[in-house]
Amino acid sequence: MFFTGLVSVALSLFAAAGVSGFSVTTSNNNVRVKENQGTDLTCSYSGDFGSAARVEWKFKDLKGSQTYVVFDGKPTQTYAGRVTMYGNNLRFAKVTRADNGVYDCEVSGNGQFGEIPVQLTVMVPPSPPLCRVPSSVTTGKVALLTCHDGAGSPPPTYRWYKGVTLLPVEPSKNAGFKNFTYKLNAVSGNLDFPAVTQMDSGEYYCEAVNDAGPPQRCKSLKMEVRDFNTGGIVAGVIVALLLVLLLGLGIWYANKKGYLPKKTESKPKTSVVYQPTSLHAGAGGDDEDGEFKQKSSFVV
Repeated sequence: MFFTGLVSVALSLFAAAGVSGFSVTTSNNNVRVKENQGTDLTCSYSGDFGSAARVEWKFKDLKGSQTYVVFDGKPTQTYAGRVTMYGNNLRFAKVTRADNGVYDCEVSGNGQFGEIPVQLTVMVPPSPPLCRVPSSVTTGKVALLTCHDGAGSPPPTYRWYKGVTLLPVEPSKNAGFKNFTYKLNAVSGNLDFPAVTQMDSGEYYCEAVNDAGPPQRCKSLKMEVRDFNTGGIVAGVIVALLLVLLLGLGIWYANKKGYLPKKTESKPKTSVVYQPTSLHAGAGGDDEDGEFKQKSSFVV
């Protein structure tokens, strides 16, 4: 309906500018079909496009990338073999989820131009989503729970449960959840706790939901919220100090009992220098008796 409205506005602007007498329409501008089935996208035109009117189809995917489906009257190489033209219409033998997007039928000729968009939605049931739930969080800290399914088409929305209780998207508007501080994004699948409390502890699981098939859920996972363990830290410090004290006492006792090796003191060595005596004492010398005496000099 949105696309049809845009086209109607555009045609009105053309008419106001003096360009009239032509139109491009479709019998269904929102086609929904199951994956691996065939479908038709229709396009018709009227007005003075001349005998050589040119009809082309373009495709814009969900990421905004655009490409030709039909150019110069025939399917492009990418679509050859599974897309055919009959009249101005586009026929898919089989669609896949990659075909999700908007298809534009463009008609030009005799100086005129018109187009009509057709939304194609390939229906794929959701798969069990991938859920991530932190197993342990400290009170007051941030906790982020995520849920995602990349298979479902149209893209699923998400619901979170705590135990068997469905969590409302806006807890502040629900009398039973006014004390809850989480933020739930049904489009992204994120369940965000800005500052967890003890009441947030519990089992959580998520469901992926679209209209192509039944909802699918992930395995239930437990999140435990724990208080900051101040007592444990203090006890750890005390134990460490006791160990240091015991080690010091052990070293002192071993040293006192002589169990530890003592340091050896280095003593200075004595040097002795010997001086030989003369074989013959001179007259009037001290060794008049002719005896061989040893003189020594001690140098310390």
